Amino acid sequence: MPRTSQFPKADTFNLRIDSDLKAAFTQATEAEDKPAAQVIRDFMRSYVERQRRKAFELEARRQSLAIARRSRNSSTDEYVSLLELEALFEETAVDDDSTK
Repeated sequence: MPRTSQFPKADTFNLRIDSDLKAAFTQATEAEDKPAAQVIRDFMRSYVERQRRKAFELEARRQSLAIARRSRNSSTDEYVSLLELEALFEETAVDDDSTK
């Protein structure tokens, strides 16, 4: 009979786990009426996504720190841009105060 699952079988992942952990995990997944394999795949997807997010956040932080360093040098575009932003914020703050 052909496979009808929405997730076609591609590879297997064999691992050894403690029998008590396996029994507890199986009991927990059965209590939620979910296949253990599907729960494991969901865990794997979540883990991969967390790692991607962590790498993205680390790169964003690295870039932010680099921009912050460049913004301290008055000969850079970043420095000029920050001065322009400060002027806009001050202008907006004055406009907000005058409308009260």
